[in-house]
Amino acid sequence: MKVKITAGSVEILAELLDNETGKTVFSKLPISSTASTWGDEIYFKIPVHVELDSSAKEVVSKGDLGFWPSGDCFCIFFGPTPNSKGDEIRPASAVNVFGNVTSNLGELKKVKEGENITIEKT
Repeated sequence: MKVKITAGSVEILAELLDNETGKTVFSKLPISSTASTWGDEIYFKIPVHVELDSSAKEVVSKGDLGFWPSGDCFCIFFGPTPNSKGDEIRPASAVNVFGNVTSNLGELKKVKEGENITIEKT
């Protein structure tokens, strides 16, 4: 399940996993929202709610896409957050990992708080 994520002049490609969260998010596309940033994480509210599942992690990998049930947010991780210790990438709390960025990961540093962000099927 391939998607394109656009925020301002930044465009990245990602692939969603074939798990419950990935399928649920994919079924709701296209989605537009407003980007927020927290360290090297971009997150934004989406019209989806799923509980934590077997994919849930408290430390994620660079490029992971996560769903944060506490805020119904889609999260893109590309480096340390304010909660990180050392080089780890630590969300505010556990997230369901449901995909990975497949291109232009480094471009995410250009995304500004408050920019419109869109996710669509490719």
